[in-house]
Amino acid sequence: MQNAYISSLIFAFLTSISVATNAAQSVKPEASAPVVSQMTKVEQSTKVNLNAADAETLRRDLFGIGAAKAEAIIAYRESNGPFTAVDELLEVKGIGKALLEKNRDRLIIQ
Repeated sequence: MQNAYISSLIFAFLTSISVATNAAQSVKPEASAPVVSQMTKVEQSTKVNLNAADAETLRRDLFGIGAAKAEAIIAYRESNGPFTAVDELLEVKGIGKALLEKNRDRLIIQ
C-alpha cells in the first residue's frame, strides 16, 4: 500500500511539472508589436517634396516608384520647371491615377 501511495505522489508531481512546463512554453512575448507600430508611424509621417527630392528619395519613400520612374519625375521637373500641384505628376510618363492615389498623402509641393 505504501508503494501505491508513493507512486501516486510521484505521478502527481511529474504531471504538475509537465503542465507547468507546457504552459510556460505557450506564452509568447509581445514586445515586438509596439516596435512595428512605431516604425509604421514614422514611415507614414515621411513627406516627399516633389520639387526638391532626388531620385533616391523618390524611389525609397514612394510606393511603386523605381529608379526609372524617379528619373522620369526629375527629368520632367527639369524640363518643365517645378511642380505647381501634386496632380501634375500625372503628366510624367509611367505615372497613372492609381499610382498617384497610393502616394498622394506622402507628397508635398514647396
